[in-house]
Amino acid sequence: MNYAVLFPGQGSQTIGMGADVFAQRPDLLGAAAEQTLGWSLERLVASGSEEELTRTDRAQPALYGVAYALWEAFSAAVSTPPIAAAGHSLGEYTALAAAGAMDFQTGLGLVAARGTAMQRCAEQADSGMAALLGADLATAEALCDARRESGGELWVANINAPGQVVVAGGAEDIHWAVEHGRDHGVRRVIPLKVAGAFHSPFMAAASQELGAALAGVTFATPAFDVFANVTAAPVNDIRSNLADQLVNQVRFSETLLAMADAGVGTFVHIGPGDVTATMARRTVKQASVLVVSEIDDIAAVAEELTVQ
Repeated sequence: MNYAVLFPGQGSQTIGMGADVFAQRPDLLGAAAEQTLGWSLERLVASGSEEELTRTDRAQPALYGVAYALWEAFSAAVSTPPIAAAGHSLGEYTALAAAGAMDFQTGLGLVAARGTAMQRCAEQADSGMAALLGADLATAEALCDARRESGGELWVANINAPGQVVVAGGAEDIHWAVEHGRDHGVRRVIPLKVAGAFHSPFMAAASQELGAALAGVTFATPAFDVFANVTAAPVNDIRSNLADQLVNQVRFSETLLAMADAGVGTFVHIGPGDVTATMARRTVKQASVLVVSEIDDIAAVAEELTVQ
């Protein structure tokens, strides 16, 4: 049974998510989490506003906490551990905590520092991201090259799955991409509701700020391979990979293919929504893909893994 676990990133948050894990794990997500964060995770997720929850400095700790609690419940129900893990952007922190490279509270503190640095950086420049529909990587890179050659700032940020590429840049650059995408072979360009141009040079200051927080953490050797967004390979320098991630591409499609080449036959999405499951289905068509988005999903997924 060679399976890997996948954890979602920012964008999967919803008000009310994880109500079951908050009820089961007040020790993990209650007062201890509030002490680390300085604000109530449970209050935000249960009764906060959509506007507050979508803030980068709030969404990231919330998603990390819910996904990690689901992981703990899942791992307790499955006798065989995964052979690998990966996470989409923020989800890489959950993957590292799941593999024992750091404990939950350390990860929560780092995610809070990351979200705050990214939020602060995004507020310093009017920037954003856009999804390119009907574009492969070469087309996306050509679009970005054309914009930069004319003095703009546009980069490929996320390579999620075949036909799912995201670019990042200044607000004017995103507007240019919307207006001129078809001229460069892109069927449609859709601006995303995000605070800034993540995974691009716009996040240089956030990367430096996060690097200072990472410098104070000692990481353990992961119990199983954690594939890094930056390299699409098992991480060998956690500290530098996490800092570099903010200004580099999320190579998730390559990551999924590399995991399949390493022997992964089943991917299990763990966390709110099912976004990494969708990416896995589109990228590794022969793989089995399962979803644990709430505690009630665990028994059936555990049984499915047992019979594979």
